[in-house]
Amino acid sequence: MVITNPHATAMTPRERDVLTHALGSDAELEVAATENRGHAAALACRAMRMGTDVVVAMGGDGTVNEVVNGLLTDGVHDGVPSLGIIPAGSTNVFARALGLPNDPIEATGVLLEALRTGARRAVSLGQMDDRYFVFAAGMGFDAAIVGGVERYRRRGRKSTHVLYARVGVREFFAADRRHPKLHVELSDGTRFDDIYFVIAANADPWTFVGNRPLHPTPEVNFDTGMAVYARRRMGTVGMLWSMARMSGGTGRVGKRGAHVVHDLDGLTVIADEPMPVQVDGDYAELRDKLTFRTVPKAIRVLV
Repeated sequence: MVITNPHATAMTPRERDVLTHALGSDAELEVAATENRGHAAALACRAMRMGTDVVVAMGGDGTVNEVVNGLLTDGVHDGVPSLGIIPAGSTNVFARALGLPNDPIEATGVLLEALRTGARRAVSLGQMDDRYFVFAAGMGFDAAIVGGVERYRRRGRKSTHVLYARVGVREFFAADRRHPKLHVELSDGTRFDDIYFVIAANADPWTFVGNRPLHPTPEVNFDTGMAVYARRRMGTVGMLWSMARMSGGTGRVGKRGAHVVHDLDGLTVIADEPMPVQVDGDYAELRDKLTFRTVPKAIRVLV
């Protein structure tokens, strides 16, 4: 089954038709287009319960997240279909973190070769309460940016890196940067108080600014436990300096502005008041408590 997002920003309808035709040349194929939020998860769940071999997510990170959550509706088990990815969003963090081409045509070529050879990679995922995430989830400032961008998208604006940057600047100066409201508790009992925002990461990089990656947790990968980036300072100069240090290459993370811990099996974030939450770049809701855990080798990806 190929699950397509007709509103994906990096693919035309003609390209989508050509690529799905190529995928159907050597296999029995069903193509389904999503119609609303949650539809991709429902389609993936149905495919899993019908015994489908491979489910391909053709869209951005939001589509991939929904497909993964649909495939894992009944948890991790041997009957979960393998996951294929054709990146067609504005950023495509998960696909790029896996080393897949960011171009949908090139990625389709990789997918066809993996179907031919049977190449699969078992990857670990993160789970925030009852929702899986494939590369990162967060609470606080980064989630406020995602929420701001989604408000513009509902008005018809296209998701672009320029839009994210504009919303990010606006949210930064609108935020309360004097009173941190988050607390992080690690599974070993370690506690970090007076935190401004938290990123729980399952992959590196966390995101891209254009083609430039940002690495707040550079040692995490799909074979380790998750990592946490807990920001404890929100000064303008310090934030700019941190962004510069974590961008490009492998990234360098200083210890003055944030707590960074890798290879965790779980953590809990508690807020003094409800705060915005994002999952894989998708705005969730206001919450005052989140529990995260690592799910080892949760899904097989064609690479």
